[in-house]
Amino acid sequence: MTAVPMPAARADRSRSRPAPQEKIIVGLDIGGSKTRGVRIDGGRVTREEVAGSANVQNVDKSIAGRNLEALMAALGGAQADEVYIGAGGIDTDEDAASLRKLVSPLAPRATVEIVHDTRLVLAAAGQDVGIALIAGTGSAAWGINPAGEEARSGGWGYLLGDEGSGYWFGREAVRHSLRQLNLGLAPDGLTELLLSDCGLDCPEHLISQFHTNHDRRYWAQRSRVVFEAAARGHVLSQAIIREGGWHLAEQVLQVARRLALAGPVIVGGGLGLHQPALVEALNAHLAGEGLPAARTLAVEPVFGALHLAGALLNTTAGPAAGSPEPERK
Repeated sequence: MTAVPMPAARADRSRSRPAPQEKIIVGLDIGGSKTRGVRIDGGRVTREEVAGSANVQNVDKSIAGRNLEALMAALGGAQADEVYIGAGGIDTDEDAASLRKLVSPLAPRATVEIVHDTRLVLAAAGQDVGIALIAGTGSAAWGINPAGEEARSGGWGYLLGDEGSGYWFGREAVRHSLRQLNLGLAPDGLTELLLSDCGLDCPEHLISQFHTNHDRRYWAQRSRVVFEAAARGHVLSQAIIREGGWHLAEQVLQVARRLALAGPVIVGGGLGLHQPALVEALNAHLAGEGLPAARTLAVEPVFGALHLAGALLNTTAGPAAGSPEPERK
């Protein structure tokens, strides 16, 4: 099966461009809950900033615009030569073009490159070939092989998928609690933690809470109760984690099979980085399919901007480009 390249908004690069180390580069990682930004001067990270989400699938376009404006101002975007953006929900050229319209006025002298946020994960690990997996508010896998073929799995959004994501875990905690209620059982360890985290008195109130609160970030944050309950020995929470790991492994395997790749597999996203039990479950399923264990990023994905700049220029960004040491303010 021929791999389908992922869309990206690319500036005209027919003219000669200086090496990344000679420019001011701004990198943005637009996630479902927050937007991270870095400024890179002469190959060195000189500034890091965080703002609210600028993903228009999660927040109103006006809110996304304001968050981007504040973040770019803090990073000195007006001086940037190039801007590299990784964002979820970049499924078509139109998606990328719409985001560019928000960013370009904030960096008037810069070329703007937009890729799916999974690509930043691989770049942040200093890899040009491999599979990136995001397990955060949402979930998605993306890969590229030595021939330059690309493929993606998942990333459909919470209404269609995002299995193994923070939102999925939060929803599964609610579903578990309601099943217990339907069986006439008293609230168990997971249900008690969930009710306390939501500020509710009884499981029945979860129904209206879930249907009236449509903020998927809120329910993604409730994912923590599943891992807390599992750590306390709650067997059904442990089963939910194993299922989540299986869903994530399936996304990786779909990409691996399409691209004939055996790895490496790099994990990013808040859930993937901070919940080792989930990565352990993921790796158990990958091992059963003959794939090497996934490894988590040592730095935030946004630090892949410099490596990505070198890759798109067909140059080598240097051994430390994938994870530059930030200069703290």
